[in-house]
Amino acid sequence: MKRACVFPGQGSQVVGMCKDVVENFSVAKMVMQEVDDALGQSLSSIILSGPAEELILTENAQPALMACSIAILKVIEEQSRKKLPEFCDYVAGHSLGEFTALTAAGVFSLSDCAKLLKIRGKAMQEAVPYGQGSMVAILGTSMYSAEEISEKAGKVGLCQIANDNSTGQQVLSGTSEGVEEAVKLSIIRGYRTIKLNVSAPFHCQLMQKAQDALELALETVQVNNPSVPLIANFTAKPTSDKDTIKELLIKQVTGMVRWRETILELDSLGVNNVVEIGAGRVLSGLFKKTAPNILGISIQNCQDIEAFVQNL
Repeated sequence: MKRACVFPGQGSQVVGMCKDVVENFSVAKMVMQEVDDALGQSLSSIILSGPAEELILTENAQPALMACSIAILKVIEEQSRKKLPEFCDYVAGHSLGEFTALTAAGVFSLSDCAKLLKIRGKAMQEAVPYGQGSMVAILGTSMYSAEEISEKAGKVGLCQIANDNSTGQQVLSGTSEGVEEAVKLSIIRGYRTIKLNVSAPFHCQLMQKAQDALELALETVQVNNPSVPLIANFTAKPTSDKDTIKELLIKQVTGMVRWRETILELDSLGVNNVVEIGAGRVLSGLFKKTAPNILGISIQNCQDIEAFVQNL
């Protein structure tokens, strides 16, 4: 059996995520404390108790989701007495989840990753004035149709494919005018659209300032080769080279998240089991749509951890 561990992106956060894990395992508490110390704020109290308005802020949501996933992973490692490479062949993560995946694989320290995500989240939030950009999910379309829609909408305002999530689900990002035009074109073609409740248009050229900020921040931290290969968002291909990883993380800020291609790549590599570690079940759901032959499970709480460890 080949297994991949995947880590969720922004939007999966919820107040109280991994609360039972933190309350029951000291190693999970230690993860939260280290993140709090690194950031100089009690992010753990926002994660566990809210308020939701604070957790949803991009600069909080990104390190919070990472902290939750790593806390659960550390408990899995402790309870199974196995390190990640002993039960995982590849790692991947959706957008910010890629940073979590890299921390899980030893590329970044926990403290450095928390700081990087705080910088990344704040820079992404501030890159575009509020209300001047937006994002929309198009359901039932193909990548070809999504590209055609974004190209036509681009004549009105900037519009790019931000996420190629799965078969039948792409997300467009850009100026409010460009995305609104894309919505109209999608409806005409009979596709369902869902405007995303986000504060900025992620993964498009409007994020250039955030990309520049991350590039500078990455020069201040130690970067190691991963203990297991990463399937990178920007290329949907495996890599184990730290310099390549740095380059792809920078490009990812303005580039498309190739999640559908990531799923297909894992399938072609012989992966038949995917474990989503952290808040929500979004990623395992996307695997069902694109590669139903891959068994996907989600680990969010103590019960999930116990069931997984018993089967390792």
